Amino acid sequence: MRLLFCLLSLIATPLQAQDRAGDFDYYVMALSWSPNWCEIEGDDRDSPQCEDGTGLGWILHGLWPQHDIGYPEYCRTNAAPPNRGETAAMADIMGTSGLAWHQWRKHGVCSGLDPEAYFDLSRTAYAAVERPQVLRDLSRPVTLPADVIEEAFLRENPRMRPDQITITCRGDYIQEVRICLTRDLELRSCGRDVQRDCTLSDARFTPVR
Repeated sequence: MRLLFCLLSLIATPLQAQDRAGDFDYYVMALSWSPNWCEIEGDDRDSPQCEDGTGLGWILHGLWPQHDIGYPEYCRTNAAPPNRGETAAMADIMGTSGLAWHQWRKHGVCSGLDPEAYFDLSRTAYAAVERPQVLRDLSRPVTLPADVIEEAFLRENPRMRPDQITITCRGDYIQEVRICLTRDLELRSCGRDVQRDCTLSDARFTPVR
């Protein structure tokens, strides 16, 4: 009887399919405002990313393979993991080598690329988007409507449309800008599950250290 029950349970709840490397529809590039991350949790971690004088503003949180709805993660891949040199080389735009390693392990493995190609593609995507200088020029903490951040990016990137970018918040801080790109890194509309704009009218924004 117990064996029959187990078999019926397997029929009623099929095993979840393993996410497959290279099987996705588009990329989401996430840019994190480093000073805000440091305020929220980075200082408590004593992250080298948060040391005064680093000059980090919008860092590359990650380039994430995305389905039209949902996203793959921790895919099986035959690619060897990145070495320390490869992850360390990404610290200039990602803040730390640890973030580069984590992004490869969770998202990069789903790209269908090896680490060198994935990090090269990530760097190309990061360089292709203009990041507003006016935000780097702030000399003191401010509060502002979250949509001001989106407007600043749209102004600096005239080909970008509002449905191709979304702003997220964490607590009362601006957290990230997320930009949707084709597999060839062309701008495209974000899926419904990605379009979750922060609606705060008084979001906190901390200046570059």
